[in-house]
Amino acid sequence: MTARDLYRTVRLIRRFEERAMEFVRSGEIVGGIHPYVGQEAIAAGVCAALRPDDVITSTHRGHGHVLAKGADPARMLAELMGRETGLNRGRGGSMHAADFGLGILGANAIVGAAGSIATGAAWAYRRQGKDVVAASFFGDGAMNEGMLLEAFNLAALWRVPVVFVCENNGYATTMPVASAVAGSITGRAQAFGMPAFTVDGQDPEKVLAATTAAVARARAGRGPTFLECTTYRFDAHHTFEHRTRLNYRSTDELSTGRSRDPVEIQGARLAAGERAAVEAEIEALLDAAAGFAMGSAHPDPAAALEFLYAGVRP
Repeated sequence: MTARDLYRTVRLIRRFEERAMEFVRSGEIVGGIHPYVGQEAIAAGVCAALRPDDVITSTHRGHGHVLAKGADPARMLAELMGRETGLNRGRGGSMHAADFGLGILGANAIVGAAGSIATGAAWAYRRQGKDVVAASFFGDGAMNEGMLLEAFNLAALWRVPVVFVCENNGYATTMPVASAVAGSITGRAQAFGMPAFTVDGQDPEKVLAATTAAVARARAGRGPTFLECTTYRFDAHHTFEHRTRLNYRSTDELSTGRSRDPVEIQGARLAAGERAAVEAEIEALLDAAAGFAMGSAHPDPAAALEFLYAGVRP
């Protein structure tokens, strides 16, 4: 994985999210999204450490994870618009995008639930004799969810090859982490007997290095690792905030948090010409993605029950 590759990923995620917010404002994406702006280094670094056959589970703020694992931006954007050509034929939307062929076992709107799915999947692969590793993303707010703590327990007890990635952006929606989590986040993970590390989640290369070590440990049969990636969400928890103007972060805090931009940190590692070439490539890619999504059909309402019940097939 080169510096250029990492920059391409963080830039793709940033510009995808910015364009998605434009489509929210225009009404092409109904219901809004949870922007990943500011946290791109985590998805880029973690997924760069994985093999194509490794798997991930994601969150309600999952676009970055899905793109970093290799999903087609055109089909992802079509999914957000609820189009038939989307990753899940418009049925999953922003919070449930999946592509099993790429090892993307799904974003998940239930806070903390994806950790259990990742643990179960990794355990199943190991039972099949495969050395597949699962990486599970979740936020700091999930550290108070019992199902995630149960996943920690089983993963450590059974030495499951999973990497738990806590994206600590300081807030569970609007609640500061200091008001919600007793003790330390890494301390909770360590209590289950797994190694836990705090990583600079604004630097893609530092995330990649930490994840590479965790993946190697998991693949060698030594069990799970917990990574707390400290980061900052530059934009709203959800785009509804653009209208409601919730006031829970000061101007000074926002300015300080945005001062370490993962796109700029990684972009500074490239020569100006190389960086410009990547940026031009991404804009062309997203122009094509927007055209593809906008030109795609909406699902037929008569097919609303497809995939909903076991006895209903397309």
